[in-house]
Amino acid sequence: MNWGMLGHEWAVQMLRQHVAHQTQRHAYLFIGPQGVGRRTLALHLAQALNCPQPTAPGEACGGCKSCKQIERMSHPDLAILQAEQVGGTLKVDQIRALQHNLSLSPYSAAYRVAILLRFEEANPNAANALLKTLEEPPSRVVLVLTAESSERLMPTIVSRCEVLRLRPLPLDVLDQGLQTLWGVPPQKATLIAHLSNGRPGYALSLHNDPDLLVKRSTWLDDQRQLLNASIVERFAYAEDMVKDRESMRGAFAVWLSFWRDVMLCASGASTPLSNLDRVEEIKNLTSHLDLASVQRTVSTLERTFDLLERNVNPRLTVEVLMLDLPRH
Repeated sequence: MNWGMLGHEWAVQMLRQHVAHQTQRHAYLFIGPQGVGRRTLALHLAQALNCPQPTAPGEACGGCKSCKQIERMSHPDLAILQAEQVGGTLKVDQIRALQHNLSLSPYSAAYRVAILLRFEEANPNAANALLKTLEEPPSRVVLVLTAESSERLMPTIVSRCEVLRLRPLPLDVLDQGLQTLWGVPPQKATLIAHLSNGRPGYALSLHNDPDLLVKRSTWLDDQRQLLNASIVERFAYAEDMVKDRESMRGAFAVWLSFWRDVMLCASGASTPLSNLDRVEEIKNLTSHLDLASVQRTVSTLERTFDLLERNVNPRLTVEVLMLDLPRH
């Protein structure tokens, strides 16, 4: 009765009631960190709106043709819109194409549903174009926007949506849920619950795609070698790194998670660590670096992320990071 989701019961209950009483809003905004379950919740809402044989009011059957098509994101009345890659730009032409699609009557379902993922990546023209649709929504259309933070969106966009803020789950709840609902072995469930910082979507990605854990280990091994590398070796690594922007973002996210653990350990905080399989490495660094040095490294990585988001010269940005990484 929770739409097959782990956590976010309050959000499911609210949306189920909207569908059951046909009081659904014309636009929703799901706020929360990537991997917390924003897209999954949006797809379940689309199923509940369009299932022809609900098992209960607001409860999709999950097995009919419509539900299966929505699950695969291939339903003719479902539109998924996002930038081409994480950190990219959602463009006005994409919004205009969507608006044409939404102007048509539903093909086979009760509602056309448009899910606009990572809407903080929309450029100003795209956001302004969507605003017109939010102000005068077509009938039989429901829009769902997702974003990490409402502060990164135009206030006029936010004000025209029903906002649901999704938060990470307690680590023990996610750990147990991974074991009981998806059969994840206990040791792996504990590790990925911590690595995901309570985000069930990201935890399931780590479980279902072994390559993600392999890449993470490779990036952490690379970082350990860089701490002992010369400037020439670091710059050579930077040159290779900037060739793949998506991989670069992934590496920096893993490094930042690791250094936050080092900072927690160095400060004596009781907050659980994320990288449980690297505890000895973390402790080793805290024995050689003072807290101020660790804090500078965390700040440097956060600044690097911010600069890359603003499309500052990536090679120069990464080379500056390589100069600032501590030596060990």
